[in-house]
Amino acid sequence: MSATQRTDSSLGRTLFMALELGQKTWKLAFGDGLGGKPRLRTTPGGDIGHLVQEMAQAKKRFGLSDEAPVLSCYEAGRDGFWLHRCLLAQGVVNVVVDSSSIEVNRRRRRAKNDRLDAGRLLAMRIRHAAGERTLWSVVNAPSVADEDARHLHRELSTLKSDRTRHINRIKGLLATCGLSVSSIDRLPQRLGELKLWDGSPVRGQLHQRLQREHERLELVEQHIRQLERQRAVLVRQGTAPALAMVRKLQRLRAIGPNGAWLTVMELFAWRQIRNRRQLGALSGLAPTPFQSGDDDREQGISKAGNRRVRTMMVELAWCWLRFQPASELSLWFMRRFALGSRRMRRIGIVALARKLLVQLWRYLETGTLPAGAMLKT
Repeated sequence: MSATQRTDSSLGRTLFMALELGQKTWKLAFGDGLGGKPRLRTTPGGDIGHLVQEMAQAKKRFGLSDEAPVLSCYEAGRDGFWLHRCLLAQGVVNVVVDSSSIEVNRRRRRAKNDRLDAGRLLAMRIRHAAGERTLWSVVNAPSVADEDARHLHRELSTLKSDRTRHINRIKGLLATCGLSVSSIDRLPQRLGELKLWDGSPVRGQLHQRLQREHERLELVEQHIRQLERQRAVLVRQGTAPALAMVRKLQRLRAIGPNGAWLTVMELFAWRQIRNRRQLGALSGLAPTPFQSGDDDREQGISKAGNRRVRTMMVELAWCWLRFQPASELSLWFMRRFALGSRRMRRIGIVALARKLLVQLWRYLETGTLPAGAMLKT
């Protein structure tokens, strides 16, 4: 927020707006920052024309000029960032807020509805404009190109989950009949060879269901192969800076196409990272200490960041131990956690994941290899 906007808000010449978004309706709360009762309105969900009219009427209601700046906010959720870009195009200074970072009443039971939530958001937007930067966490909205680049690996992850679900369903259906197969390849042809406990073949509705389930599995497999080929072509022939980062990460042993692509497209390609503490917070690998009087303990990682990056970094940490055993990170893990219990090794692998993430960031920013790491031949 610029100094001019803070001055406007302090003089009461700024319109503040909070949006509580729903699927069918949006609840709007307006105020001028002078402590009066908020103006609450309901508009059809997604109706930008009606939203612009409500902003104009709110300016008249609070005695503001038509050129008065508008400061707004809404919680990140199902609607994504299209509304944020639309509000910016309308000249509105908007922020997207992480809903988990909004302060709430700590009583066991508290009143909650869209009207109250919109009012609380409005009050917090006014406080944020006045300079309370630690009030909540503002989501860094990606550009249209950066957001579009995340669809490939997210769809691929969804398809792989669907593949596992289809395989488990097929094996589960066979298990209900006392049958088991080591592989479900060419299952429709093998169904005629499978025999039930009394020697009879698989027939009827079960036979048809297994065939249809296998057809869906083959379709998912086909889509997975198409996406992996598309990704390989982009990495091999693309000229974008993000694709250069992917190629650079893939030169390291223990990092394959999945890990390199996901970490770059979700984090390194568009995030403006200032230090390793911020990097740990973005990935949900930041520590959460608890200290009160003589009580001083660690509560574990926050898990408040990008869950996809956090999951992938834990997988890469295990791969790093296997394919980079002579690196300083692997030797540090072996000294600290290798001889401990299973719980200690799980704690250690998360710590290794955070250290590895910082090393990869430095490698992409400065070209400095992690100490002791080896490149692929």
